[in-house]
Amino acid sequence: MRAVDAIMECLKAEGVEVVFGYPGGANLPTYDAFVDAGVRHILVRHEQGGGHAAEGYAKATGNVGVAFGTSGPGATNLVTPIVDAMMDSVPTVFFTGQVRTELLGTDGFQEADTMGITMPAVKHSWMIQHPLEIPRIVHEAFYVARTGRPGPVVVDIPMDLSRADIEYEPVTDVQLPGYQPTTEGNAKQIRQAAKAMAAARRPVIYAGGGVVSAEGSAELTELVRQGRLPCTCTLNGLGAYPAPDPLWLGMLGMHGTRAANYAMDEADLIVAVGARFDDRITGKLSEFAPRAKFIHIDVDPAEISKNIPAHIPIVGDAKRVLSKLVVEYRALGPDASRLDEWWGRIEGWREKHPLRYEDSGDSEIKPQFMIQSLYEATGGDAIVASDVGQHQMWTAQYFDFKGPRRWINSGGLGTMGFGLPAAMGAQVAGRTRPSSASPATARSR
Repeated sequence: MRAVDAIMECLKAEGVEVVFGYPGGANLPTYDAFVDAGVRHILVRHEQGGGHAAEGYAKATGNVGVAFGTSGPGATNLVTPIVDAMMDSVPTVFFTGQVRTELLGTDGFQEADTMGITMPAVKHSWMIQHPLEIPRIVHEAFYVARTGRPGPVVVDIPMDLSRADIEYEPVTDVQLPGYQPTTEGNAKQIRQAAKAMAAARRPVIYAGGGVVSAEGSAELTELVRQGRLPCTCTLNGLGAYPAPDPLWLGMLGMHGTRAANYAMDEADLIVAVGARFDDRITGKLSEFAPRAKFIHIDVDPAEISKNIPAHIPIVGDAKRVLSKLVVEYRALGPDASRLDEWWGRIEGWREKHPLRYEDSGDSEIKPQFMIQSLYEATGGDAIVASDVGQHQMWTAQYFDFKGPRRWINSGGLGTMGFGLPAAMGAQVAGRTRPSSASPATARSR
């Protein structure tokens, strides 16, 4: 079959139902293969929008998002969503067209060094060197995108190779000896973490987007409720713990609640799960949480102790590590009453410094009031996408997210223009996304 038809077979084998893209000269053979392929294609008006739509789809479902662009400017227009996906750990595969192999390096029409341009901002990238490589590389790309710390990958396909005829054989197993993410976590370190938590008098659970990526929200919730532990989340971690809840302190950081920030400042133990201690959380690193010891759980070893030294580092998948931590913590049987004084202090901050705004009466509609009204109108059962800026922060503060994958925003890169195409991707995902929402609520998404 044609190499491009093999691409379609690989997409279907990976469970891909929809892709987002924009055609151009160098990837026209691939677009020809969409005819009768059984893969839905959403035509966008700009490659950057297609990339953000793929991100929105991935964030709403947990599945790999897929975007297509052509060579040259088509590929460079995808750079922003690629970087955005890298910053927020979004599993995405970007297919780019490339000029014919004999034109590589000649500054041919619409040629760009896609590999070189994107290399600093991807988990991995491939340029197809021979058409027979295509099936294996496509499956490797999906495997790398979704495993370990999720992220973007790029597959660059020269036009002449995409036109070639190949003997297609389905790839049933992916073997990458040099890529073996650690997922289980070290048992001894997990036991040490449980003991430290059981002994702590002022603990705080600090959860990030990694909990959502790992589908670890249920395990996080069980740990927090079992130990009666204060829990706060980052911007990307909203929904990892169901809000509102008595154990929920709100979002922390520059735009977070005073209760969450004060608790972090006075904590004697901070358990960071799938979070990276970015500057919007820590402020001045040398003055961040000066009284605390740190347990840091992350699937990416490069993040541990990158900004804040970890006293107990645990490399592993958040869901798997948390499930083991729940067992170890329960076995110790800590007395939850030891936290009475700590909770009394937290409740004092909550009472004195709640999130609030001045009511303007009938003279104007405050944005905060509008966000609260949206929450009440949907019962919180909605997927909410935002762009970047003050409205993003108001949404994070005043819309209580009941569960994961309901909050679609650009956290790490802060990309203007993200909101609308990401909402399109989430809406496409919503057609097949399991939900208990009523038909009216589903339509409102």
